[in-house]
Amino acid sequence: MDSSSNEIIHQWGSYIRVYKEGRVERFFGTDKVPSSINSTDGVSTKDVLIAPEIDVSARIFIPTSTINSGHKLPLLIYFHGGGFRVGSPFCAAYHNYVTSLVTAASVVAVSIDYRLAPEYLVPTCHEDSWVALKWVASHSNGEGPEEWIRDYANFGQVFLAGDSGGANIAHDLAAQAGIENLNGVKLTGLCLVHPYFGSKDSVDESWIFVSPTTSGLDDFRYNPAADSRMASLGCTRVLICLAEKDVLRQRGLFYYETLRKSGWGGEVEIVETEGEGHVFHLFNPNCDTAEALLKKLASFINHG
Repeated sequence: MDSSSNEIIHQWGSYIRVYKEGRVERFFGTDKVPSSINSTDGVSTKDVLIAPEIDVSARIFIPTSTINSGHKLPLLIYFHGGGFRVGSPFCAAYHNYVTSLVTAASVVAVSIDYRLAPEYLVPTCHEDSWVALKWVASHSNGEGPEEWIRDYANFGQVFLAGDSGGANIAHDLAAQAGIENLNGVKLTGLCLVHPYFGSKDSVDESWIFVSPTTSGLDDFRYNPAADSRMASLGCTRVLICLAEKDVLRQRGLFYYETLRKSGWGGEVEIVETEGEGHVFHLFNPNCDTAEALLKKLASFINHG
C-alpha cells in the first residue's frame, strides 16, 4: 500500500483530517436532521436547491404559526461556521441553533449550504453564498420560486448573520451588497458572532490551507483593513459578538476598530460574553450565557 494513503497533511482539531492522497475525513457537520413541517418545536423547515450546477442549497425555517397567517416576518440569512472546511445547515448543531433563533426573534431564516475546502478552496464559499443571497433577493418583488420566502419574508427587514468563518462570509456579502445592486434589496443589519478574520501582522496556516493563493495581509477577505468596501458596507447596523476566552477575540476587536475608522455611516455595537470560548453556544446551548447571547441577537433583529 502506498504510504501516502495514510499520510496526514492537514488536521484541524477533532473536526477534519486531510490526507496527502486527497482523502478527506470530516468529524463534524456530516449528520443530517430531517426537515419537518409542524414539528413539535413550533418551527417548520424545508430544504431547497438554489443552484444545482454548483450544488448550493439551503434550509428554510419559519415559525409554524406564521404559515397561512398572512403575516410577514424579518428575514435572516445565516452562514454556518466551521473554518470554511466543515459544517452544514442540516447538521444538528446548526439546525438546532437556527431553530432557536427563529423562535427567539420570530423570523424567517434561510441557512445557506455552501461548498467547503479543501475540495473547493476560498473564495468558493463566498461566491456560493453570494449566489444564494441573490437568489433570496429575487423573491423581493413578489416573484421567485419559493413561496415561504415570497409570502412570509419582509424584505424591509433583512439581516445577514454568521459565526466564525460564517461571520467572515456574512461580512463579505454585506460589503459586496454596498457596491452591487441586490435586486433592490437593502440590508438592515449584520450580526457577526465570534468572527474569523486575520490578525494585524501575520497570516494563519489555516487560512493559507483554505486559500493557498492568498495575498496574505493584502487579502481583503482575511484582513478587514485591506477591504476598500468597508466604508460602503451595505447595511445600517452591525452587531459584533465576542467571547472573553475566544482565541479570535482580538480579531473581532480589530474588525470593530477598522469599521469605526472606515468612514462607514452606520451604527456598530459590540458585546462580549464573559468566561466563554469560541462558539460556546453551539456546544452548550442551554447554558445561561448561550441564552443571553440568543436574546441579544433577537433584540438586535427586533430593533431592541
